[in-house]
Amino acid sequence: MSNYLFDTLLLNHLNDKRTFLILSDGSTWSYFKILALSGQMASSLDAFGVKPGDRVAVQVEKSPEALALYFACIRVGAVFLPLNTAYTVVELQYFINDASPSVVVCDGRNRQEVSSILERSGTTLLTLNADGSGELIQASRSETVDFETANRSPDDLAAILYTSGTTGRSKGAMLSHANLLSNAQTLAEYWCFNENDVLLHALPIFHTHGLFVATNVSLVANGSMIFLPRFNTKEIIRLLPFATTMMGVPTFYTRLLECKDFTHELVAHMRLFISGSAPLLAETHAAFKTRTGHRILERYGMTETNMNTSNPYDDERRSGTVGFPLPGVDIQICDPETNTELPQGEIGVIQVRGPNVFEGYWGMPEKTAEEFTDQGFFITGDLGLMDSDGYVNIVGRSKDLIISGGFNVYPKEIETEINAIDGVLESAVVGLPHTDFGEGVAAMVVLQSGSELCEENLLAALDGRLARFKQPKRILFIDQLPRNAMGKVQKNILRKEYETLFNEKQA
Repeated sequence: MSNYLFDTLLLNHLNDKRTFLILSDGSTWSYFKILALSGQMASSLDAFGVKPGDRVAVQVEKSPEALALYFACIRVGAVFLPLNTAYTVVELQYFINDASPSVVVCDGRNRQEVSSILERSGTTLLTLNADGSGELIQASRSETVDFETANRSPDDLAAILYTSGTTGRSKGAMLSHANLLSNAQTLAEYWCFNENDVLLHALPIFHTHGLFVATNVSLVANGSMIFLPRFNTKEIIRLLPFATTMMGVPTFYTRLLECKDFTHELVAHMRLFISGSAPLLAETHAAFKTRTGHRILERYGMTETNMNTSNPYDDERRSGTVGFPLPGVDIQICDPETNTELPQGEIGVIQVRGPNVFEGYWGMPEKTAEEFTDQGFFITGDLGLMDSDGYVNIVGRSKDLIISGGFNVYPKEIETEINAIDGVLESAVVGLPHTDFGEGVAAMVVLQSGSELCEENLLAALDGRLARFKQPKRILFIDQLPRNAMGKVQKNILRKEYETLFNEKQA
């Protein structure tokens, strides 16, 4: 039997007694231990009737056992469907109805609520708790570790990840065995991961960043991970001396910079800090370099494509960019109306083609067809440009583009200017309905502690730095920007909350 992902990622680790996971309490899991449990879990899933191609929906807390379940799904040939632990039962019902999983695994605390949405569906419900207990574990302990791995080809589905759904119905991105393996192999080589690396892992594993980037790269490199349930600044500070690399979202790094114990000496031994899932402010990049001597490596990926670009490992990691297309990945910047490629330096929609790009949206063939060009490029919906040196710059999402009085306004350009003003912590710029201009530019600003800036101060500071049509018509001060679990600012929430701002003023 041949299982494309298992044969390369896991097979050579079946009898590997080296450490794979290091937990915060100092206990460890060897490769052998976690894969033995995955074999038992695969046997258990098989006993519950899971067949190759069936979906297994999982909404559980991060734990070694949860990671073993991911491996078990690969081994049984199932399609792994991780779900954000913050999703409500109402949201969960949508995903379950859409994906029709044969098994749902949830935290024991949520069993009754989840059970209520599975009535008459024929779906098996099992529990898996953060402490490693639960019905799935109980059922698996009596099973054999020697599971005969299901036959799976490169094009067979390995996972479905649902998009965040900020512009409507959430879509299930179908990722094949080849999608996941090709990206992990490329990243491990590009970032120079090896068996001596210890990755500090504080990311969630229901997302591509923590699961398919961090975990799969570590597996390809034969490395190990310090596996934390979540980000905690004190724990990160305590454990950094034992790590060589770290992956995080920008919020991780801003929180570390706020801590006086985060020093140059603490991280002098570190090899690499990587950031993604949300834009890294140039100010954070510079402050991190000043404090630690390290330049954070920023990269760019999506649920649908895994990773597309990365700043280089050895050469210049350029602040404000996401680097170059990864080996084997083609990127072009195109006119959003005609799909024709634009000259270097012009802003357009980023299109991606390569072995990392997903197979399409689950149950949505028409939507899938709309999102691919005749040349096989996926239309990302992200606006960007490629500069004269080949670095890719992300300007924003096409849905975030503001058309005010007939002029195109790119929010990131305005945010960059606002964020550079002393006393500003961060900002988000959105377009809101305006009877005269179609959309009016509005800025939501979070101030640094103790700052006494007012709207007039900021508008005065922007005068002369931005064309008049780009300048915000209103600046509002808020305590914090709404973000999703991976730190991305949810501008759809801001647009909804303040949608009548200009019309109220005019009235």
